[in-house]
Amino acid sequence: MPNTETVRRQRAIGGALGVAVLGFALFYHFFPQLLHVEPGQNTARSPLRGQPTTMGFDQRPQAAPGAIVSEIDAGPPIMLAPASVIAARRREKTDEVALPAQKTPDSPELTAVLDRADKALQADRLVGGKDSAATMFMAVLKQKADSQRALGGMDEVRARLAAEIEQDIALGDADAARDALAALKALPASASEVGPLQEKLALLDKVRPMLGKAASQLQEGKADRPQGDSALDTYRDVLQLDPDNAVAEQGIIQVQRVVLDKALAAVAQNDFTAADAALAEAASILPESQGLQDTRGRIEGMRRQSGSAMLAQARSALDAGNLELAQQLATKAQQISPDLAGIDDFNERVTNARLYASYKPGQVFADRFVDSTGQAPALVVLPTGHFMMGSPDGERGHDTNEAPAHEVQIDKGVGMGRSAVTIGQFRDFVRSSGYVPQSQSLGGGSVYDEQSGGLRDDATATWQDDYAGKPGQERLPVINVSWNDAKSYADWLSQRTGKKYRLASEAEFEYALRAGSTTRYWWGNDNPTSRVENLTGGNDRSGSGRRWSNAFGGYKDSYWGPAPVMSFTPNPFGLYDMGGNVSEWVGDCWHDNYIRAPRTAEAWVNPGCSRRVIRGGSWGSAPDMVRSAYRQGAEADLRSARVGFRVVREL
Repeated sequence: MPNTETVRRQRAIGGALGVAVLGFALFYHFFPQLLHVEPGQNTARSPLRGQPTTMGFDQRPQAAPGAIVSEIDAGPPIMLAPASVIAARRREKTDEVALPAQKTPDSPELTAVLDRADKALQADRLVGGKDSAATMFMAVLKQKADSQRALGGMDEVRARLAAEIEQDIALGDADAARDALAALKALPASASEVGPLQEKLALLDKVRPMLGKAASQLQEGKADRPQGDSALDTYRDVLQLDPDNAVAEQGIIQVQRVVLDKALAAVAQNDFTAADAALAEAASILPESQGLQDTRGRIEGMRRQSGSAMLAQARSALDAGNLELAQQLATKAQQISPDLAGIDDFNERVTNARLYASYKPGQVFADRFVDSTGQAPALVVLPTGHFMMGSPDGERGHDTNEAPAHEVQIDKGVGMGRSAVTIGQFRDFVRSSGYVPQSQSLGGGSVYDEQSGGLRDDATATWQDDYAGKPGQERLPVINVSWNDAKSYADWLSQRTGKKYRLASEAEFEYALRAGSTTRYWWGNDNPTSRVENLTGGNDRSGSGRRWSNAFGGYKDSYWGPAPVMSFTPNPFGLYDMGGNVSEWVGDCWHDNYIRAPRTAEAWVNPGCSRRVIRGGSWGSAPDMVRSAYRQGAEADLRSARVGFRVVREL
């Protein structure tokens, strides 16, 4: 019977010849980088039996300490452990057979032999010559059949030899497995071990050609394609026959690695669609592998990096005013990385640039004059949207000139004055331009008469006066200005700022006045419960103690006449005095109803019209005249102590 050392030499020579072609093919396909001697990699070494090793081809990624990994990624397979470890594991899974009771102790001579046998066993000299563990244990048993040390030693020899055979089978070394199996058959009481091992060896003979075929398919680039004729298909066929085949398991890992390399190559070409397809393909091979998770993480990082770089280019294009290119780049960045940080803010910037010239809805700004010091009135950016213009038939105070109610679309934002133009702002215009307002060129306006409690014409009243005909404060809204005066002021602002200023359209004014509301007033349907506007309040009193005959009951704002602008609460759009203080000129011509009215924000103008529209309530308006839908018409040269204006700037 050959000893273990002789078996090793036979395996080293005969086994190498027997598996040379298969071994080289597998090794080349599993580790081509080792043959190419890539930097930072060591040359693979053939393991010695009994040494813990991965046999060079187990390159599965190791999980971080404490991580939970699947059995596939749990490190080197048990078949690559020392035979003693495998034998111990096998015993754990089988019921231990009790040895017969020993009648008398082993003699000193037999004990000496058993000691040498144990050393041989420890040195892995299992079978063969007279110095092998099996020879010495059997020699003891011939003299003392009930020696428990000898019986146990023989059990260990058989177990380790069987483990070595299983190792050889797992590694595809059929010749070495046959040699070891022959040695096992020669041992007494080995029949129970030999049968299953012979079956496994027969299975190895059956799958070895399949493993060779899989290696060739890998060589030809058929890792997972074409379906039905790929290395993946062949390795899976092997595992159907031999579920524990380590070579096939490693082959499938290698196939997945080939697919993951495709994903990384696609990313290098910025083809993230192909990378995603390759990742999905790799996930169908081994869905829980550490290699898949690592590659997915790398690609996600590269995806974010590429998306961020492209988004930076989009920002540059947006800053340069190229909206089309900016949107194209941002769309591509989002396709690359759907959850890219900053994409929502950028899309908002693009929307603002398109609709609001890079301002934001609700933003307050003021244009500086381009030819001198000073600036235009502060503006609030109105959001785009739509609303129902006019009043329904059932609304209290409804008038036919407010019908039919119709939907209007506000497609582009504008900047609307936060308040009506003040006396001080209008004075700057008159001084700078030399313009003569019509209260001076045509003579007079109207003032409030305390004795009668109403307005009366006054030939001496001008835009510089307050509602009672006295010199007005700078922060009071300018009154006794005509539509023509208001348009001239807007035209002057356009010249001074280089921007397009005008009067609001009637649709823009009602949209801004309502500020998203659908009620009678922007604050609700009933009398206000807080100081929202300068209105006719039931609790207000004039200087002589007069009361309003038609007023908001229980309301008091403490003003009889216009208040300084922005003295009250802004509406939800951030605009002041839209429903009170002074009524305001808008750009439209007067029409008796809304039949054929525009459904957009444009002003409804007929060339040469003489009557214009006034919107919004004033300090002296009855409650029905403060409604959001209320409108009135007047000649373009009208000057009234209850009418002023505000401007709009196109964005």
